[in-house]
Amino acid sequence: MSKMVGWLYERECTVFRFVNLTCHSRYLTSLFGFVTHAGGARTTILSTLLLLALLPAPIKVWGLQAAFALAASHIPVHLIKKYYPRHRPYLAMPETKMLVYPLKDHSFPSGHTTAIFSVLTPFVFHLPSLALPLIALGSLVALSRIYLGHHYPSDVLVGVLLGGGSGILSTLILG
Repeated sequence: MSKMVGWLYERECTVFRFVNLTCHSRYLTSLFGFVTHAGGARTTILSTLLLLALLPAPIKVWGLQAAFALAASHIPVHLIKKYYPRHRPYLAMPETKMLVYPLKDHSFPSGHTTAIFSVLTPFVFHLPSLALPLIALGSLVALSRIYLGHHYPSDVLVGVLLGGGSGILSTLILG
């Protein structure tokens, strides 16, 4: 089992190094440095509060679903980070390009990715015509977390699953 885990970790590090070290350009650094904030706490909390305040009554429930998903997704992220303390890639791989300030909490799972997908998922269900741009935005946030050196690919993959899952559950529960 540990051989397989080691093999998977090496593959993950290879993908991380490709995104973080090989794909660099001034344009991508600007793009990802900007888009990563879409998954940050300030942006996701503020956007859900604005949706709750500004959406008309018949569709206000969409904002409530997004807010509920965001709040619910924070619980497993916090617990996993606490009980599975995975070091961030820049601590394990000294060659990592750090383009923003280092973070003090653990890497797994990606909170930015979880947050953006938890907020976007209810709108993907209600506005299928916007599904592609919404998923693209979430994917750019996820990719930015690897590019900027903060997360491994599995961190963002689990963030997509947690955020998307909480968005689906909130949409089903709050109908």
